[in-house]
Amino acid sequence: MAGMSTYLENKLLNYVLKGTAYAAPTTLYVALFTSDPTDAGTGTEVTGGAYARQAITFATSTASKSSTATDALFPVATAAWGTVTHIGIYDALTAGNLLFSAALTTSKSVSAGDQIKIAAGDVYITLD
Repeated sequence: MAGMSTYLENKLLNYVLKGTAYAAPTTLYVALFTSDPTDAGTGTEVTGGAYARQAITFATSTASKSSTATDALFPVATAAWGTVTHIGIYDALTAGNLLFSAALTTSKSVSAGDQIKIAAGDVYITLD
């Protein structure tokens, strides 16, 4: 994924450099955006039309990389969601904190009746 959020950067720096406790989320959720969420967690997340963030899990990291271990299947859109351009990884089903975000390789226009599936292994996070 392209970017770690400012929220997560600060949590990790304070944990490593200052010993400030940080509890990792127990469940991660993938969100769809019609604009760049940015490191600050702004941007336009899809809403309405049966949209809901989906739980996602990651494999154990190797070589500074971790990929999704499971598929994320979004509900069938009951209304147009617009053109999805980015995804984000959150620590909560609703609201919560953005942890990572990235642009899609190919944007996807979502109409009523469409369903988005993110296959296992299609999302990966690397630290360099």
